[in-house]
Amino acid sequence: MGAYETQGFKLDDSGRRVVVDPVTRIEGHMRCEVNLDKNNVIRNAVSTGTMWRGLEVILKGRDPRDAWAFVERICGVCTGCHALTSVRAVEDALGIKIPKNAHLIREMMAKTLQVHDHAVHFYHLHALDWVDVVSALKADPKKTSELQQLVSPAHPLSSPGYFRDIQNRLKKFVESGQLGPFMNGYWGNKAYVLTPEANLMAVTHYLEALDLQKEWVKIHTIFGGKNPHPNYLVGGVPCAINLDKDGAAGAPINMERLNFVKARIDEIVEFNKNVYIPDVLAIGTIYKQAGWLHGGGLSATNVSDYGEYPKINYDKSTDQLPGGVILNGNWDEILPIDPRDPEQVQEFVTHSWYKYADETKGLHPWDGVTEPNYALGPNTKGTKTNIEQLDEAAKYSWIKAPRWRGHAMEVGPLSRYILAYAHAKKGNVYAQRPREQIEYSAMMINSAIPKALGLPETQYTAKQLLPTTIGRTLARALEGQYCGEMMVDDWNELVANIKAGDTATANVEKWDPATWPKEAKGVGTVAAPRGMLGHWVKIKDGRIENYQCVVPTTWNGSPRDAKGQIGAFEASLMNTPMVNPEQPVEILRTLHSFDPCLACSTHVMSEDGAELTRVKVR
Repeated sequence: MGAYETQGFKLDDSGRRVVVDPVTRIEGHMRCEVNLDKNNVIRNAVSTGTMWRGLEVILKGRDPRDAWAFVERICGVCTGCHALTSVRAVEDALGIKIPKNAHLIREMMAKTLQVHDHAVHFYHLHALDWVDVVSALKADPKKTSELQQLVSPAHPLSSPGYFRDIQNRLKKFVESGQLGPFMNGYWGNKAYVLTPEANLMAVTHYLEALDLQKEWVKIHTIFGGKNPHPNYLVGGVPCAINLDKDGAAGAPINMERLNFVKARIDEIVEFNKNVYIPDVLAIGTIYKQAGWLHGGGLSATNVSDYGEYPKINYDKSTDQLPGGVILNGNWDEILPIDPRDPEQVQEFVTHSWYKYADETKGLHPWDGVTEPNYALGPNTKGTKTNIEQLDEAAKYSWIKAPRWRGHAMEVGPLSRYILAYAHAKKGNVYAQRPREQIEYSAMMINSAIPKALGLPETQYTAKQLLPTTIGRTLARALEGQYCGEMMVDDWNELVANIKAGDTATANVEKWDPATWPKEAKGVGTVAAPRGMLGHWVKIKDGRIENYQCVVPTTWNGSPRDAKGQIGAFEASLMNTPMVNPEQPVEILRTLHSFDPCLACSTHVMSEDGAELTRVKVR
């Protein structure tokens, strides 16, 4: 049995069970149960997706050119990544190559999503697991200014007066008794270790990010018409280019609009460099010094990604975050990954609320089945609509259990960065920038920041730092920084290509279904903000015969499989000590580091399985 396999699946009745339901500050509905030993250390964990996703069923019989518009509605947070994956899957099935301009525009839209999602995730969903908001009222604004100058001297908003103004705004929240988004936090819990000054700095940047993020997504409105859910197109992108006309004359992409995009990219680069990265490094250093290097789970052993951000369209060999699989913690061996291989990616439902003909076997997504089967195990406590304690020996989640060649995997920015680091060590030129970021971060966490803060220096290696909750949070920040840098290159290349006379944004040679084969199948992959994303489509007689999505949170949030292997969420919580089980901030800290999106991995169903609504499309 591996380190994260369990036998019998029965939690020790002598231990204390803590239930977090719902897990908030995520997308969708999630439940988590853990068992603690007498020392309040987590010894078992059960992660449950409590919604059902039925879009695969909805898509059957529809026009594959429309699939992107349906699957994009899976989630309003990772907006656009499902649409991009969908059009790539259909283009793969039909043999469509998109123009260079379309490739570059899609790359900028995808990277905008990464930057936006990562910054919003950290500041508005995850930071409150590290930052004691109310403690910021005790901070000395002058010392906060000095701390800001230590960790990020280039950030212009750093005066004592600036921090005093923010502190006064926060004080009004607290004194009014209405904390708004900061309500019901575990403020004062000893699991928080930042100083009041560090807390005030982080709360200040929470507000700065809140203002900036709404500007960044305007890139989606320029190229995709709107946000959330920007428009896509099988064969390219749905926007015309004409540098000689303004938008009112029928060409939405002109030099004024492109310059607007460039200004937003510059904002992204500056914020990541001066605020986001320094904050994560400073917070990570302080928590590491306090001994909080928990939450690694599967990231210490099994990680995977399909690879993403190709310099050349459809050429995986130029992926700037190369993909692959690492097993058993062996960073010296990178195994190839192929989403087409029926022996590689498979989904199991042994402990999922679905039905297969043979539930001891997994199904490749091209042959996937989405048939709900909501049945609770005999040892469940409570009812179908009010579960008190799950029976993890039975079915206990609406999430399926994807496996790579039978192995449970962690996916996400951390997996991408571990793989990139391993690729760079082998000489891959496209992975050198991530390696530089990781080595710089290790130097800052081990030496530069401790020295500035008067803390002892350490000698942790990348292999020790990355597979942790801190490392998972850091990798997301590093990817945001790298995506901003890559967007500068994408923008320059797009403008140069247009000025050279190429204004094509779509290839419509195979738009007519009469040009399609009678049967076809394809797969599209994307590095979504939460990890590797794949869509598989089968087309027959011009219509969708089968469609399956295997999303990052399906990988990470999966329940046990037939072998007893637990998923990344569950594995990451194992052996984590808790300061106060009544205030389970440690559970939230690690789960939030994955940026869970249960809406992607599942979808909605009524309490008793009744039909919610019926829509007839004419």
